Formats: sequence, structure tokens, C-alpha cells
Amino acid sequence: VQLQASGGGLVQTGGSLRVSCAASGRTFRMYHMGWFRQAPGKEREFVAAISRSGGSPYYADSVKGRFTISRDNAKNTVYLQMNSLKDEDTAVYYCAATTVVGSYYWSDAEYYAHWGQGTQVTVSS
Repeated sequence: VQLQASGGGLVQTGGSLRVSCAASGRTFRMYHMGWFRQAPGKEREFVAAISRSGGSPYYADSVKGRFTISRDNAKNTVYLQMNSLKDEDTAVYYCAATTVVGSYYWSDAEYYAHWGQGTQVTVSS
């Protein structure tokens, strides 16, 4: 599967933004999907994941209650709705796909075989 992230941009502190990740091919529904981010000078970190059926959303503590992951299998797209954005949310956001079963593994980038190219999100006051 090939992934294409989009929707990043500049947003004010406290604002909202939705990033999307479009997948090619007819196998999208076979994959559990995740979002990761990487800020300058920092390691890539897990943000959120969702099962291939759209259930079992799973979030990093740092975004819980502010971000929502969802997917539309008919459109081969996964979304990340980001609300109440903070300056520290500034990063390049990557979508990724995995077939590994078990949400326990979804926070670990090592278990994702396919990655999108990333989209820049900048939060500034």
C-alpha cells in the first residue's frame, strides 16, 4: 500500500486542523493505521492508531482528549482531527500502515511496514 499524507499547515495555538492520509490500492481495509510525528531534533513518536475496521482507537497520553483518529474505508483514507493545538504539537506528521494484530504493538514504529511522506504541522501563537 502507498500512503500520501496531506492537510498540514500553520495554525494558531488553540486552533484545529485535520490531516488526512490517502492510500492507494484495494487493500487499505486490511491494514491497521497509525499516525506518528517528529519534531525538529526529536525522535519520531506515536500519536494515534486505529484498527482496520475503524474501532479500537488508541492515543498517546499527550494527545488524548484533543486528537481523534478515524478512517473511511470506502475512501481509502485515515484522518487525524487535532483540536486545542499546542506549540509542542509542531512536527511533521506521518501516517503508517501495519498488519500486526494487537493494539499493544501499534505505538511502536518498528511494527509499521508502510509509511507516507509526512505533512508539516506548525502551531504558533
